[in-house]
Amino acid sequence: MFAQIAIGTGLLIVNLVVMAISALLLEVGFRRAHPWLIAGPQRLKLVLMLIGVGLWVLALVTIGVWVWALVLHALGAFARLEEAVYFAIVAFSTLGLGDIVPVHGWRILAAMAAVNGFLSFGLLTALLVEALRQVRLAQLENRRPR
Repeated sequence: MFAQIAIGTGLLIVNLVVMAISALLLEVGFRRAHPWLIAGPQRLKLVLMLIGVGLWVLALVTIGVWVWALVLHALGAFARLEEAVYFAIVAFSTLGLGDIVPVHGWRILAAMAAVNGFLSFGLLTALLVEALRQVRLAQLENRRPR
């Protein structure tokens, strides 16, 4: 049990570090693109930004799922990698179908994967909303007559 908690905590930390570094890189990108984003035409740029950040969120969630799946497979929780990936997606999305479950000795990791997914989706959604808010506010401020 303690080994599962230690491994799960390590995986949670790895995923949080990946998200934090990625968020910093995204902020650097937004700072560089800021003059372009607030110049006209703005609506198309907002749509492009939403698509870009959405793909960024998808990529981070995919990385998290693969990290969990590879570790679960390496630990022997699943015989096939495909099962581990499927399980990680189901756990990460907190869908929890239960049609595929890890072997008895690794069940605690299933709950920790769900926690990681819940945390990831929450943090990434907050970052997405904040990025959109900041850009839109700057766009509206730029349109005001001075």
